[in-house]
Amino acid sequence: MLKIRFAPSVALLAGWLTTAFLILPFVALLLHISWSDVWSVWAASGGSPLVTSLWSTAISMVSIILFGTPLGWFLARGKSRVWKWLEVLLLIPLLMPPLVIGLLLVYFYGPYGGMGHLLSQMGLSATNTVLAVVLAQLYESIPYYVFAAQASFSQIDEKYERVSLSLGVSPWRTMVRVIFPLARPGLIVGFAMAFARAIGAFGAVIVVAYYPNTLPVSIWIALEEQGLPSALPLALLLLVVALPMPLAAVLWRRVKAD
Repeated sequence: MLKIRFAPSVALLAGWLTTAFLILPFVALLLHISWSDVWSVWAASGGSPLVTSLWSTAISMVSIILFGTPLGWFLARGKSRVWKWLEVLLLIPLLMPPLVIGLLLVYFYGPYGGMGHLLSQMGLSATNTVLAVVLAQLYESIPYYVFAAQASFSQIDEKYERVSLSLGVSPWRTMVRVIFPLARPGLIVGFAMAFARAIGAFGAVIVVAYYPNTLPVSIWIALEEQGLPSALPLALLLLVVALPMPLAAVLWRRVKAD
C-alpha cells in the first residue's frame, strides 16, 4: 500500500522538477534583463531583422498551408504503401540537424547546384536572399504542420464524409463544410507550431542566408560582436513575436476540448 502511495508522489516531484528546469531560465531572463536596454536595442537593431523575419515567415506559412494541407490529408487517408513510405521520408527533415539542412540546401539550391543553376537562369538566387530564408524556413517547419494536419484528419470519422457525399454534396464542398471545420483545432495548432519553428529557424538559415538578417541570425551576430547584453533583448523580441500564437492556439484547443 505504501508503494502505491509513494509512486504518485515521485511522479509529481519529477513533473515539478521538469517544469522548473524548463521554465526557470525564462523567468530569470525576465527578472534580470534591463528593460531600458531592451527598448534601446530594439530601436537600434531590432526593426529590420524583425521585418525580414515576419515577411519571410508570412511567405513560408502561405506555402505551408497551400501544399501542406493536401499532403496531410493524403497521408491520413492514403491506403497505398506509397503514402506510408512518404510519411517515413517526411520524418527525415524533421529529425535532421538544422545545420545539416542548411548544407544540403546550399548544395542543391546554391550557385553550383542543379536547382541553383536553374534559378540563376531565371534571375533568382537562393543564397543570401529572402528566397533563401524562405526555403530554409520551409524545410525546417513544414513537417510540423503536415504531421499535425495528418493527425487532425485521421481523427475524423470517415462516416461524416460518406454521409455528406451520399446527400449529393460535392467532394470540394464536403471538404470545406465538413472536414475542415472538424479538423480546424488541430490545423490551427499545427500552423502555430510551424510558425514558431519558421520564425525561429537559425541553423539552416545562417548557412544559406547570413544576409538579409533575420532575428535569430541577428541574435547570433549581436552575441558574437557585442556580447550577451546586446543579444538578450533581441532574444526577448523573438520570444515576444514567436510564442503568443502557439500558446494561444494550445490554450484555445484545450478550452474547446473542455
